Amino acid sequence: MRLGYFTMPIHPPERDYAATLAEDREAILLADRLGFAEAYVGEHVTDSAETITDSVVFLASLVHDTERIVLGTGTVNLTNSHPAALAAKVAMLDTLLEGRFILGVSPGGLASDWEIFGNLSGVDRRAKAQECIDHVVALWTGEAPYELSGEHWTLSTAKTLMADLGQGVMVRPHQRPHPPIVVTAAEPSSKSVDHAARRGWEVISANFLLPQWVRTHWETYRHACEETGRQADPQSWRVARTIFVADDEATAREYAFGSDSPYRFYYDQLGTKLIRAGRANLFKTDDAMPDEAVTSDYMVDRLVIAGTPDQVVDGLLEFRDVVGDFGTLLYCGTDWVDPALARRSMELMATEVVPALNARLG
Repeated sequence: MRLGYFTMPIHPPERDYAATLAEDREAILLADRLGFAEAYVGEHVTDSAETITDSVVFLASLVHDTERIVLGTGTVNLTNSHPAALAAKVAMLDTLLEGRFILGVSPGGLASDWEIFGNLSGVDRRAKAQECIDHVVALWTGEAPYELSGEHWTLSTAKTLMADLGQGVMVRPHQRPHPPIVVTAAEPSSKSVDHAARRGWEVISANFLLPQWVRTHWETYRHACEETGRQADPQSWRVARTIFVADDEATAREYAFGSDSPYRFYYDQLGTKLIRAGRANLFKTDDAMPDEAVTSDYMVDRLVIAGTPDQVVDGLLEFRDVVGDFGTLLYCGTDWVDPALARRSMELMATEVVPALNARLG
């Protein structure tokens, strides 16, 4: 099993903005030094707690300071993106990284982002997201003047093309025909997973889903692959989990579950936003369960794996027993309430947990 990193960073809104960006960069620089295989970064425009507003711009700041780690958007919110702008900036980032890049996409999940971009109501957001990525791929693989049209965008440079001068011609990414595409899935039996499988793309399962719902992603992916005549390889599946590792159990429990825990703050924020947006089902074992029962205690108890290295290995094996085999475990970033403990957790994850986990998996 490979180890990666995923952050949809959630910081206390009162923190200094520049400091949160520096902290998020340091986490990925540390992941690179520790040998993490991949790192994905999310984005939101209208949230003072989730402070990375453009994942491509943020990743560009890491181009020359990382060496081996593959960087990915986690994810670009397609519903709120113009396909030409997205195609151009991703092509540039992929070139700067010399192909050390993965494009992660999704319709986006923050209601206030949908509102500010005019996508809150009256729009089939999933269909709009699919149209966006279809246009992006067509711009990368087609030839100017790009006669593309759809329900939401019409793209062309026919009236202004001067091909001999380069005007009206878009740059292509370093990887051909384009960077690998992964889709982040955050719903049980997600339609996005089915669509990804049929397009030959891969999947990241979100960290805030209960294990029984994570399992439905692979079942959906495998079924869609079978229908399209393609063999589904679980080694291509990336699964995110919220994990904290410490040298002793008491420290682990206090930092992961105590009243001042960054993990508790993370799920206070994330859970409240999703529940108020009508998505409490993501956290429920049964649809009959009332929304009021989805408390912070309920979420951290079921969604955070914390303890000593041996305890975390046991917890991950129990999780894997439920969801099945997968290739990459994505360790999720949180606010660094205690930077020393946050760094130590990542170190223990890379040097003790994953080697022991792989040894026990044989």
